[in-house]
Amino acid sequence: MASDLERKAKDAFVDDHFELAVDLYTQAIELNPNHAELYADRSQANIKFENFTEAVADAQRAIELDPSMSKAYYRKATACMKLEEYQTAKAALETGASLAPEDSRFTLLIKECEKHIAEETDDISKQSVVEALEVVKAPETVVAPETVIAAKEVHQVPTVTASKPKYRHEFYQKPEEVVVTIFAKGVPERNVIVDFGEQILSVTIDVPGDDAYNLQPRLFGKIIPSKCRYEVLSTKIEIRLAKAEEIHWTSLEFSTGNTVPQRVNVSTSIPAQKLTYPSSKPKRTDWDKLEAEVKKEEKEEKLDGDAALNKFFREIYQDADEDTRRAMQKSFVESNGTVLSTNWKEVGSKKVEGSPPDGMEMKKWEI
Repeated sequence: MASDLERKAKDAFVDDHFELAVDLYTQAIELNPNHAELYADRSQANIKFENFTEAVADAQRAIELDPSMSKAYYRKATACMKLEEYQTAKAALETGASLAPEDSRFTLLIKECEKHIAEETDDISKQSVVEALEVVKAPETVVAPETVIAAKEVHQVPTVTASKPKYRHEFYQKPEEVVVTIFAKGVPERNVIVDFGEQILSVTIDVPGDDAYNLQPRLFGKIIPSKCRYEVLSTKIEIRLAKAEEIHWTSLEFSTGNTVPQRVNVSTSIPAQKLTYPSSKPKRTDWDKLEAEVKKEEKEEKLDGDAALNKFFREIYQDADEDTRRAMQKSFVESNGTVLSTNWKEVGSKKVEGSPPDGMEMKKWEI
């Protein structure tokens, strides 16, 4: 069964159906979780589907199962470069090149990584020079003599300077998640512990020989711990917090001065007034009306043959629930395009056999 799913996943990949390929590879992995080839191939599908973080994880799992698989290192490097993690990508490429010295792709990408790393180093150097110049140009404070005399008469009180955190962190957000980045370079994954609570994030970086770093804020809003995840990269630790509510966080940490914004329910009793803009043209075009007319024409368009059939299938799939979509995908793939079912209870527990049109027969092609 796993081999059948793998073959169908490869067919879907060749046909540029990358999301379907990922889904089929996932099903195959569930049946054979220790098959390195499946993880490497799903990594490639995730790269095409632009799921780069998942692609890195898949490639890493393939490497753990089969450290001699050169293509797993290549795919890990490809995904890391998309994430602008050039140091990690270069390390993977160098290992892959040692396993497949005849493959010139590794050499080309190593050169590209070195170019990006050099650019990043140059940017950091320029920033350091700018900061140094700003310190030199800082104006000196002139103290009046009488102020100095008065200061001597005052008891000196020792000041305590707050220690600067070892690692800098920042965050940005999307409607559904908050992404926290801790800029910790070269920290091994085994030395990083991240825990999620209902409204708590706990991060500990404990490298032997150094003081432990702890970040344990009470978060601005509640999160869903089961959907949160993190990844340790070569230059940073990226933590993704799944919001329990799609509200805007004004800060990362909770404080009594912060109030959680509530969702605004817009009343439908008062019709919204359409904005109009001044124009020098004597006649204004109602673009909303024009768009509605175009959509109406598309909907009422009379199609013939395969075009009409494809439109009919698209409308069914677009308006269908999840089980119906799964049934359509499974029946279409397993029957080699000869059966399309919308009943998941009927096709979910068995293989859908092909049903060729009258006067035709099914043939299996050996690849």
